[in-house]
Amino acid sequence: MEAKYDHIGKGYNDTRKADPFIVERLLYHLNPIHKGWYLDIGCGTGNYTSKLHNKETTFIGVDPSQKMLDKAKINHPEITWKLGTAENIPTESNSIEGVIGTLTLHHWNDLQKGFSELFRVMKNYTNIVFFTATPEQMKGYWLNHYFPKMMEDSMQQMPSLEKISKAMEAAGFKDIFTERYFIQPDLKDHFLYVGKQNPSMYLDATIRNGISSFSHLAHQDEVQKGLAQLEKDIASGEIKNIIKSYENRTGDYLFLLSQKES
Repeated sequence: MEAKYDHIGKGYNDTRKADPFIVERLLYHLNPIHKGWYLDIGCGTGNYTSKLHNKETTFIGVDPSQKMLDKAKINHPEITWKLGTAENIPTESNSIEGVIGTLTLHHWNDLQKGFSELFRVMKNYTNIVFFTATPEQMKGYWLNHYFPKMMEDSMQQMPSLEKISKAMEAAGFKDIFTERYFIQPDLKDHFLYVGKQNPSMYLDATIRNGISSFSHLAHQDEVQKGLAQLEKDIASGEIKNIIKSYENRTGDYLFLLSQKES
């Protein structure tokens, strides 16, 4: 994982901006009513960390990629950045007022150990909020039509909601809630399904380079073949029929919520 994101980190900030709507929902569910330390686990270059950090809600960003953290430190020296993983968080027990994580769960080596670590560092009655996607949701991405092997590999690394829930419950988190998220037309964070409503975005190599499925998991022969067909279908208008055939109500991503009660 470290090597992967050291590689992706080269141009990551070019396309991976914090999205205002996602920031608003993270803040709403985190509900930071207490002054103190909050944690962004798998913070990357700190795009979301920096938007949530202020004098009352001070954040610690933890990530396994030193290259990502170096960029975070340059852009936001006022925030505390630490090298670490979800399974080994360099923070004292019962010291954190709340936790966020965006598109990080699929990079953890051990879900239960990661959630157990978060449970350890969190104070009682504090909230945890993750933004993620499940394999069930990803089956509804029209990207499957053009990049089936890439999407299959992407779905294999994504933990199911059932697996996540079991790991959270085993770690001590009792009540687990979800909120569906559908891609917004003005999405500023160009992650995997950013082009749901604007397929031509995937023809931009800069955008693909900031998406781990394209830059790390994909077989380039399939990508080039899929892009060529996608470009043809955009030109002919056939893409509209492809997109329509993948319409669903399960949501494209979700917010996953819980609280450490004791």
